Amino acid sequence: MQQRVPGISKVEAQETPDGRLILKFQDQAFKDPFIDRYVSDGTMKMFAYLILLFDPKPHPLLCVEEPENQLYPSLLYELAEEFASYAARGGQVFVSTHSPDFLNAVPLDSIFWLTKEQGITKISKASQDKSLINLVNAGDLPGYLWREGWLTS
Repeated sequence: MQQRVPGISKVEAQETPDGRLILKFQDQAFKDPFIDRYVSDGTMKMFAYLILLFDPKPHPLLCVEEPENQLYPSLLYELAEEFASYAARGGQVFVSTHSPDFLNAVPLDSIFWLTKEQGITKISKASQDKSLINLVNAGDLPGYLWREGWLTS
């Protein structure tokens, strides 16, 4: 969490007398930690992703829909790296997104898209499209190419 969310130096779980669990987030700029209900939705979402991705008993397949919701665009690169790291450790991650910023952090070999043609769903892989390969090799980013309509079949 310290490496992925700027300012957070510590997260601590504390059980209340009535059995509830409160999370305390220490921000480096403040003396006292914030309890979870005063932390942003994006911070809580990133924290939940990191817990899931570093679970000692990893899941063989994670499906994530629109991870960009409530996250700062700069954290999308960090999250894409964490998903890639999880996959490198043997897990599989399926992410659906509407975010060019998230897609910019993903290598072509990991990008697929679905199209529907006459009632049949077709899967295309970005790294098999010579035009996309050439554009990315020339410095374009996949998310911007998608926004401009290049990821179609």
